[in-house]
Amino acid sequence: MEIRSATEHDLPELLAIYNDVIATSTAVFATAPATLDDRRTWMRDRQAAGYPVLVAMSDENVTGFASFAEFRGAWNGYRYSVEHSVHVHSGARGHGVGNALVQALFPRAIELGKHVMIDAANVASLRLHERLGFERVALLPEVGRKFGHWIDLVFMQKLLDERGSARAD
Repeated sequence: MEIRSATEHDLPELLAIYNDVIATSTAVFATAPATLDDRRTWMRDRQAAGYPVLVAMSDENVTGFASFAEFRGAWNGYRYSVEHSVHVHSGARGHGVGNALVQALFPRAIELGKHVMIDAANVASLRLHERLGFERVALLPEVGRKFGHWIDLVFMQKLLDERGSARAD
């Protein structure tokens, strides 16, 4: 498996993975499929802000993708925190793709001076993130609705440097 920066050439495969996640899971609270233009704008915005969009490749196919961006918008007080997402092709789940993608985000976040990486985890991703050292820090019961039932939102975080480390503001 190779992890590399995504290009626009990868967008159709990213879109297929993302739309499958929307249609079959609660990993994304969206209920309507995304378009190629949606994903193109998403990727360009992330990359223009200096944030990574990574893909996992196997046999020249995209098997998953991951990225992070600012947590809670551009409010300056959250500037040391990023929220990430990782999505894996249904046929590649359980083979370490998600693990490799999230681990590849860590050094990029540290390079950008980030202190905390946050995930709004769903049930399927809880074990993955716990194995990577994320801790459950918040539970918001029944804040989403999809597939005819209420969905809890679990926030998980991982400190990327020493707790309470001093930073120049």
